Amino acid sequence: AQPADEAIFGRLFLRTLVIAVEVTVLVLLVAYPVAYAMARMSPGWARLATVLVLVPFWVSILVRTTAWFILLQREGPVNAVLLALGVVDQPVQLIFTRFAVLVAMVHVLLPFAILPMVGVMKRIDPRLARAASSLGATRWQHFRRVYVPLSLPGVGAAGLIVFMLAVGFYVTPALVGGASDQMVSSFIADYTSATLNWGMAGALAVLLLAMTAAVVGLALLLVPQLRGRL
Repeated sequence: AQPADEAIFGRLFLRTLVIAVEVTVLVLLVAYPVAYAMARMSPGWARLATVLVLVPFWVSILVRTTAWFILLQREGPVNAVLLALGVVDQPVQLIFTRFAVLVAMVHVLLPFAILPMVGVMKRIDPRLARAASSLGATRWQHFRRVYVPLSLPGVGAAGLIVFMLAVGFYVTPALVGGASDQMVSSFIADYTSATLNWGMAGALAVLLLAMTAAVVGLALLLVPQLRGRL
């Protein structure tokens, strides 16, 4: 490959990494309070909430992404609501943007983060809260000093699952993202089916796997240290 080609692929992998990290962070921020609420529900309500979380698994990613494609159109429901509320004076460009890619990917990947977190949070002994209270800790201190560190294994597992899935996304960025939001998987698909350049497709796939393994390995080293500092 020429230096210019190498620079292009370097930006492509950096873009893929940035999008995957952004999606992972957003998913964890949304999933944590949902999982916390589910872990504290009564068994009946918890089962209902689990069913609601699992509902997206019954619909294909293509259908869910297409739904966001319709919702985020300039004449779609989201723009209609923004106009009705007076937030904007004219329809804004939501589709074919990084915003659309992040929203659609977060929606698809949320269940993969909620379920591991709930599994860990349910195993946290509720008597620890009473013990912390008896020692003079406030609810916030118990949550920050006791609950969060004990729930970190679930957060770490959820983050790794979401990141590994996000880094290989193809359908969602292809449908709702612009030309500057396409990820490595889109180029792998193009080299495989359009140009039939199997060598380049294989090289990109190997590099993507290596990048994912490096990030996962780094995360496995950092999470225990973070837990020890909290």
